Amino acid sequence: MSIHTEKILILDFGSQTTQLIARRIREQKVYSEIHPYTISLEQIRELSPSGIILSGGPASVYDDDAPISDPGIYDLGVPVLGICYGAQLMMTQQGGRVEQAEKREFGKADLQVDYTAGLFAGMETSPSHYQVWMSHGDRIEELAPGFEVTATSAHSPYAALRHAEKPFVAVQFHPEVAHTLIGTDVLRNFIFGICGCKPEWTMHSFIDSTVREIQHKVGDGKVICALSGGVDSSVVAAMVHRAIGDQLTCVYVNNGLMRSGESESILNFFRQKTDLNVIALDAEKFFLDRLDGIADPEEKRKRIGLGFIELFEQEANKLGDVNFLAQGTLYPDVIESVVFRGKAPIKSHHNVGGLPERMKLDLIEPLRELFKDEVRELGLELGLPEEAVFRQPFPGPGLGIRIMGEITAERLHILRQADVIVLEEMKDAGWYRKVWQSFAVLLPIQTVGVMGDGRTYEHVIALRCVDSKDAMTADWSRIPYDLLGKISNRIINEVRGVNRVVYDISSKPPATIEWE
Repeated sequence: MSIHTEKILILDFGSQTTQLIARRIREQKVYSEIHPYTISLEQIRELSPSGIILSGGPASVYDDDAPISDPGIYDLGVPVLGICYGAQLMMTQQGGRVEQAEKREFGKADLQVDYTAGLFAGMETSPSHYQVWMSHGDRIEELAPGFEVTATSAHSPYAALRHAEKPFVAVQFHPEVAHTLIGTDVLRNFIFGICGCKPEWTMHSFIDSTVREIQHKVGDGKVICALSGGVDSSVVAAMVHRAIGDQLTCVYVNNGLMRSGESESILNFFRQKTDLNVIALDAEKFFLDRLDGIADPEEKRKRIGLGFIELFEQEANKLGDVNFLAQGTLYPDVIESVVFRGKAPIKSHHNVGGLPERMKLDLIEPLRELFKDEVRELGLELGLPEEAVFRQPFPGPGLGIRIMGEITAERLHILRQADVIVLEEMKDAGWYRKVWQSFAVLLPIQTVGVMGDGRTYEHVIALRCVDSKDAMTADWSRIPYDLLGKISNRIINEVRGVNRVVYDISSKPPATIEWE
């Protein structure tokens, strides 16, 4: 259960922008959580939210299998905001009517505000028009009893609504996206004006509450921390160490899937610049043996994750009386691993899903509620140096999910050489900190090439550079052509076995950042 006293609960109906709602609210220093629409009324009561938001979604409320949340939420005495599908659901559950629209609305629209209080406090009425973002093929045709219109658009006579007596409001547009120019104002009016929240959720307050929670949970027990050297595990280690000091032992595992020279660099950093007690394990053969002949990406992830657990379990037994395992699970990991409407998760995360039953350690996941940029802010607040906080994200399975297909020592060697070139050139050109991630991927194909006067049939390297804030959404980075050309030229000339380099220009969604 969340330790935050004030929170906005977001019920997810499958919108691609649900996580943006949470982010926009947190930017106002109010805590927010996303839960599937199937959450029970009892669980909602236990969470004790200050307000509830019903997200958008791809379904139609009149479909036989439409996702429907418990209508009991309207009897909790808590303000409720419906967005797009959530607005239509609110109407149908309260007695209104929604039908397929004659003219759909997708993209920018002009909103005319008729009621300058509630969600639109501080705004002006006609003739002022505000740009909003619409994305719907259905529309509300009849208001539920007690509701009245507060804003309209060309094709939505009920673009925004309020209940005359109860704290229920709804908007057909998406206030969470940047194209809705008044979106921040609308959400701010909901969380502060209607829900009565206070802007008190900061990294300083998060540290104080999380330290107390860790101390209460651990008591006199011992904790081991899975330390990878990445931002997440570094911040976890600093947070847990702040709470319990020498009761923490960090374990760094070289799984043989790290980048060139990375293990040595990580260990030097933690031993020279922190007070952490770090144990190092060389487990390259251990992991490569378990990955031998495995090409399926999900199976690779699971074997790597279970391998880590097995090694941590062995170290815990050596230390004696270890009760807890701390790890760097983030909120996007949790969101992407959720099964929605019976569909498979986006991908399994090696650090989500609990521990094997045989393992007697309890999990400590102090970052489980945070997005990546919040983790970086937290790291600085904890006093970690910028070199640790602003490293580009590196996945727990390492190069194992940047090699398509089977992992071998030879293929690892090829990818490591290419990866070094990518990072060197990005840093030299001043682009390393400008992008979210920049890396090389080894594809499972070979192509024809010509080197000198001879024909070659060799490997393909894909370059992946993306811009993002939290890894939930991402766009491909517009790297200068000269820089791309230099990277490509160096890889083809310096990495034996590669004769072609391609650049990935896919956004997330529909693609993911990593290739597996």
